[in-house]
Amino acid sequence: MSDPLRDRIQEYYATVPLLFADAEDFGPLRLFVRKEPGAPYYGGPGHAQPTAEGAASVGAADIARVRARQRELGVPEAFEWLAESAPELRPLIEAAGLKVLRRPLMDLPPHHPLLPQPVPDGVTLRALTADDPVLPAALALPRLAFAEEPRPATGPTDRLPDRLPDRTSDRTKLSRLAAELTEDGTVATVRPTLRAGHKTLLAALAPDGTPLATGHYHPATGTTEIGGIGTLPSARRQGLAAAVTAALVTHARAHGVDTIFLAYAEDTVARIYARLGFRPTGTTLLIAGQPARS
Repeated sequence: MSDPLRDRIQEYYATVPLLFADAEDFGPLRLFVRKEPGAPYYGGPGHAQPTAEGAASVGAADIARVRARQRELGVPEAFEWLAESAPELRPLIEAAGLKVLRRPLMDLPPHHPLLPQPVPDGVTLRALTADDPVLPAALALPRLAFAEEPRPATGPTDRLPDRLPDRTSDRTKLSRLAAELTEDGTVATVRPTLRAGHKTLLAALAPDGTPLATGHYHPATGTTEIGGIGTLPSARRQGLAAAVTAALVTHARAHGVDTIFLAYAEDTVARIYARLGFRPTGTTLLIAGQPARS
């Protein structure tokens, strides 16, 4: 990873959570604490990362203080950081008893042309507004997309078993989950984020309006990470993950974003991104089992 690209990603990691959370500093570590209970924000509830100035000076006592505050807040003991920015942090985190996972990053060169990807007849791609009637189902879709093979919501889920799930069953589950997210207030907390432009949620829609695949990005400082690319199990093997990813890139570039990156957990996912022009570029480290971004 080149230094300028690393610096842009590091700045993004330090800036975008502040759109949704307050910051509490514990020496060289910064803990993000959400401003309102239940409010959606980047990075999962209560995650911590090293500050740019203190990355090389984190000690075991700093980690212990952050974990104590996370327990006080009732949030997971979550840390997430760019490996290249703080190479000394991983052994300290592991020595504290936390399991660290590696998530390789890929970026898309700013001038790399990315054409729209084909979708099945009748399927349309749309950036959803805060009042879009599809919003509840689109927010529910990742819960089905990632349910069969749990993984962080950072990559496409077009890899399938030999037999696809039943479409009617899928849509019934989606409708039920959408109703649950509406009733528990999740949908209401996302609407202001969309209105403010802090989050873009894009969906591939069937002719009847059912979301078949979704993805999102949160822009900050001219940079964004694309994530949450998920496909309804019965709609896989149709290139929808690639189409949503390409559409998110186009949308982000049209709104002033020139540095676009993403993380992945599996090589099969990386191959989808590589076909679109993404290239390997570094590593994010995070704690096993911590909440997925956004």
